[in-house]
Amino acid sequence: MNIGIIGLGDMGRLYARAFAKAGYHVSGCDLPENRDKLEEELTPLGIKIIDNGCDVARANDLIIYSVEADRLAEVVAAYGPSTKYGAIVAGQTSVKHPEIATFEKYLPADAQIITFHAMHGPGFEPKGQKLILIKHRAGAAAYKRMLELFTAIETDIVEIADYHEHDKIVADTQAVTHVGFESMGTAWKEAGFFPWENGSYVGGIDNVKILTTLRIFSYKAHVYAGLAILNPYARQQVKRYAISESELFKLMIKEEETLFRARIYRARDFVFHESRKPIMLNDTVMKEFSLSQKPELQKPNSHLSILSMVDAWYHLGVNPYDNLICQTPPFRLRLGIAEYLFKNEELLEESIKTALYDKTIRGDDLEFHSAVREWSSIIGYGDMEGYKKHFNEVQAFFSDRLEEGKTQSAELIRRLMME
Repeated sequence: MNIGIIGLGDMGRLYARAFAKAGYHVSGCDLPENRDKLEEELTPLGIKIIDNGCDVARANDLIIYSVEADRLAEVVAAYGPSTKYGAIVAGQTSVKHPEIATFEKYLPADAQIITFHAMHGPGFEPKGQKLILIKHRAGAAAYKRMLELFTAIETDIVEIADYHEHDKIVADTQAVTHVGFESMGTAWKEAGFFPWENGSYVGGIDNVKILTTLRIFSYKAHVYAGLAILNPYARQQVKRYAISESELFKLMIKEEETLFRARIYRARDFVFHESRKPIMLNDTVMKEFSLSQKPELQKPNSHLSILSMVDAWYHLGVNPYDNLICQTPPFRLRLGIAEYLFKNEELLEESIKTALYDKTIRGDDLEFHSAVREWSSIIGYGDMEGYKKHFNEVQAFFSDRLEEGKTQSAELIRRLMME
C-alpha cells in the first residue's frame, strides 16, 4: 500500500517516519517554503517529498490529511477531487464532525473513508500509543488494510464504530481536560507567580498539575483551539465544568460546609465506586518529579480544579473510566490525581477544610474561578482567534520553563504508565 501524507507538520512527519520504518512506500507534501528542510530530514528515510497535493492524492492507495483543523476544508477542497479511484482517505484531526463533513463534501463517491485519531502528541512515538480507528464509508478489505497498517507500526488500536461517539468521549478526555489545566496556567499567570515557588503547589498532586500544565502550554495553540471549538460536544461539557466550579466556589465563599460536603461526597460516590478499576498513581513517583527547590514549604491546597471536574462528571452522567479507551496522557493523569484525592479520606478532608476555611489560598481560587469563566466564554463564543491569543499569552509567561516541564512530564508519564 502506497501512503501519501498531505501536511508534514509534527504529527505528519511522525507517522511518515513510522510508516517508512515499517516498510511502506511513503510520499508527502507541505508548504513550498518547508520543502528543503523536509527533503533534508525525510529523504534519507526513503520518504519522497512532492510539490503538489493533487499529485499525492492521485498516486496513493491511502491519503492522510494531516493539516490544522481550521484549514482542513480549504485543503481537501483543493486536492480531494484528485483522489485515486477507490483510495482510502483518512484525517488526523482530533474532532471528527467537521472532518467527516468535509470529506463527504469534497471527496469522490468512490473514495473510502476510514479515519483515525492518534491519542498522543508528537513527543511520543506511535508504538504502544492508543490510536482510534473509525470506519465511516469503506469495504471490509479496505478496513482490514488499515488494521494491518497500524498493527505494523505497533499502535494500540481502539476501534470505534461511529464518529459521534468518538467526539463525545474526546470532549471529556481532551477539551475539558485541557481547559482545566489551561485555567490553572492562566490563574498562576494572573496571580503573577510560578507555582513551583509557592508552598500551596508543592507535593504529589500539585507536581502532576504543574508539569501537565507546562506540557500543554509547550505545544501549539491551534491544536487545543480546534479540539475545544470544533467539537460540538465540547461546549456543553466545558460549560458544565464552569458551572460546577462556580457553584462550588460560591459554597466555599459562604462557608456552607454541609452543602459543600454533600455535593463532594455525592460526586465521589458516583465516580469512584468500587466497581471501577483504579488507576493507582504511584505516590513516590508523583513526589519525585518537581520544579520546586523547597518541598518542605508544602501547604494544604483546596484542589478546586479537581473537585470541579468530579462534580462535572457527576452532573454530566459521565463515567471517566469508560473514556479511558480514548485516553491521552494528560487525561489519564487528571483522572489519576482525582482518584488519588477522592480515595484518600485524609487528603480529601484536608482539601475540603482548606477550600472552606483557609483564606490564604482563597485569592488563588478566585483567580482560577475567573480563568475558568474566561476559557468557557471563549469556547462558548466559538472564538478561535481569541483562544489562540489567550493561550499564547500564558505560554509566554511560562516560556523559560516549558522545555524542562515538557521533559519532566514525559518522564513522569513514562514512569507512571509503567506502574
